[in-house]
Amino acid sequence: MDPREFRNCMGRFATGVTVVTCSTENGNHGITANSFTSVSLDPPLVLVSIDRKTKAFHHMKDNSFTVNILTSSQEEVALHFAGRPQEMEPIEWVNGEHAVRLSESLAYIECTPWAEYDGGDHILYVGLVRNFQYTDADALTYYAGKFGSSAAQNATV
Repeated sequence: MDPREFRNCMGRFATGVTVVTCSTENGNHGITANSFTSVSLDPPLVLVSIDRKTKAFHHMKDNSFTVNILTSSQEEVALHFAGRPQEMEPIEWVNGEHAVRLSESLAYIECTPWAEYDGGDHILYVGLVRNFQYTDADALTYYAGKFGSSAAQNATV
């Protein structure tokens, strides 16, 4: 199986875009991720999938984290945390009760560690949701290697 073609196939699934954030003794860290899902309502659990080759992989182990769901105006933020630094306003961090988060996200889900699972070249981190908040705005989406917005997708339905 050609890994690149498999990735292209999986890219046909439209997703939202998140930045997963956490703190360490060396400061705040974040990574752009679209591999995110709700797992359970009782207890409230979410899952993020993080590549083993990233710095975030090491920062996430046994650490609280926040899933920041991005608005359609936060494409530069997504690129910045995807390893493509952007010339933009400094990131505004907010200290949560358990983990740091980004200001002005569409939603945030603050979690404490619940479980970790082997996911091949990724680690699957499951977090117990401790706090969350959301707003009504357009979401940043990702489809076939390109950013879009929920408003654009709703217009075509």
